[in-house]
Amino acid sequence: MTTRPGPAETVRPITPEEVRTWSRALNTGFVRSPTVSDETVDRRRAQFDLSRVRGAFTDTGRAVATFRSFAQTLTVPGGATVPTDAITNVTVTPTHRRRGLLTRMMADDLAEAKERGDVAATLIAAEYPIYGRYGFGPATTATTWEIDVPRTGLGPRWSAPEDGATIELVDAAEYRKEGPGLHDRLRTRVAGMVSREPSWWDRDTGLAAAPEEPWTEPFFALYRSARGEVEGLLRYRIEGKFSDAVQPVCTATVLDLFGETPAAERALWHYVCAIDWVTVVRSGLRAPDDLLPDLLPDPRAARIVRQSDAMWVRLLDVAAALEARSYGTSGALVIEVRDEAGLAGGRFAWDAAPDGATCVPSAAAPQLTLGVAELGALWLGEVSAVRLAALGRVVEEEAGAAAVADALLRTSRRPWCPDMF
Repeated sequence: MTTRPGPAETVRPITPEEVRTWSRALNTGFVRSPTVSDETVDRRRAQFDLSRVRGAFTDTGRAVATFRSFAQTLTVPGGATVPTDAITNVTVTPTHRRRGLLTRMMADDLAEAKERGDVAATLIAAEYPIYGRYGFGPATTATTWEIDVPRTGLGPRWSAPEDGATIELVDAAEYRKEGPGLHDRLRTRVAGMVSREPSWWDRDTGLAAAPEEPWTEPFFALYRSARGEVEGLLRYRIEGKFSDAVQPVCTATVLDLFGETPAAERALWHYVCAIDWVTVVRSGLRAPDDLLPDLLPDPRAARIVRQSDAMWVRLLDVAAALEARSYGTSGALVIEVRDEAGLAGGRFAWDAAPDGATCVPSAAAPQLTLGVAELGALWLGEVSAVRLAALGRVVEEEAGAAAVADALLRTSRRPWCPDMF
């Protein structure tokens, strides 16, 4: 598509009166019907922090690009949480591509995030090539399994969990009541998990369903320990059909499954695999080293059907990021972090140990040189510095420096972000 340059577009936060035109541009960018309901406009005016909703506008006031961020906290290895700038709703209308509109919106948002003291920015990338040039690196991986239920070896009948625990189907209100507390307890133990706003729970339980997205109520289940405490939750949908032999063949899709203990996870997976007529279970977005396959008598019943990058991270404060997380061993490096945007680059003396870390500016010769995107990908423990060095994306100024970085940054469990935002 070829377009002629028009008058320079204005990039700025939107006003309440511009929510509708901004929403039309958002729908257009996501190739949805541009129609926007009054309910959607009212809901966005009420829920969005409009000072963090940006648009690019023509001289006639029409929105042709969209961008939004919101406050988020991210769990890092060791269980600490840091403030982050979560970015979403990024689009550019097809007629106004290649004009630098996203670059301008991103630069303004990241500058404000750094000024606020956010340690990093996060996003889920719809397209891989776009965000590396803004300093983002893929920091978590999402894996989806498909379970061939008859092959699991679980048997045709489900039995209640052991030790007096129970699983009960509940309504949306009960799930909405119990879910946030369990999620908050769990996410402080899992690197890569992020906070969920109240509106997230309202949306996923149908209390604030978007008018443009027809609501179909899923099934909700809670796992309670023998003490009656909620230690697991499950949200799933079932789609089915009758085969030629009039045998029901159904697929259960897991939308959320969290367990505070392996016992809770095992019980919930076994439950969903034992629902009458369900022959296939799709897992939703799990960590690559999720327990799921090995919770089944026959792990080969679960096969990976999708695996790709999930949450991307853009560091805004290198020292705060490296000092916030924990380390399983001791080591020290001088690292040179390159950041073309000038937000987080520099040379740092990084000294880490199990009892804490320091990261301060340094004039010493660097032992490892890398871009801010590569450091973002390494920060939560997802990838290997040695591997990135082999790919030419990390430079060892001193032999063995990448191995030292690996020993410090890699974690016993891989980070996991189950959320799309």
